[in-house]
Amino acid sequence: MVKVLFVCLGNICRSPMAEAIFRDMVEKEGLSEKIQIDSAATSSWEHGNPVHSGTRKELAKVGIGVEGMYSRILNDNDLEADYIVGMDDSNIENIKKFIAGRKTGEVKKLLEYAGEDRIIDDPWYTGDFKTTFKDVTKEYISMCHSAIIFRIVKLYVPMLIPLKVIYCQTQMAFYSLILFQAALSATDMALALN
Repeated sequence: MVKVLFVCLGNICRSPMAEAIFRDMVEKEGLSEKIQIDSAATSSWEHGNPVHSGTRKELAKVGIGVEGMYSRILNDNDLEADYIVGMDDSNIENIKKFIAGRKTGEVKKLLEYAGEDRIIDDPWYTGDFKTTFKDVTKEYISMCHSAIIFRIVKLYVPMLIPLKVIYCQTQMAFYSLILFQAALSATDMALALN
């Protein structure tokens, strides 16, 4: 199972937005059994609070709900994530402080997977949830680091290595990358090789 954790400061705006969007995609692809998605905060400021109304409003426009989602703080179980995805530099710094050299998955800002070295501004401060939604989704066609795709393909049978060239040139979004990783089960590979 691929485990993905989205992280922001309070876990009421950006990270639950990313969690809800990705969960919706995963469910539509029938991969809920293969991908575990969660979100967390680097601070305790909003602990236990529901998703911000601005985030709920943007998600509702595309038919995505956030029922049962409440802010929580990073904990040691989160170290099991394959991907810990922050929204800004401060998130990444605080995630790394929390990890404190312990073994965990890859830690990056979400927009790094889109080939952009910038942050997703916190709409709690800006009030601009529409821009946050655009940044979090990036129209689902944002570019992915080819190195990540290569590493994922390498995890599977060596006979699939020629596929790395195809996937490195495909310009997959982060969300699509994880869907691809989860979908490449042993059964899928056996079928693909026949």
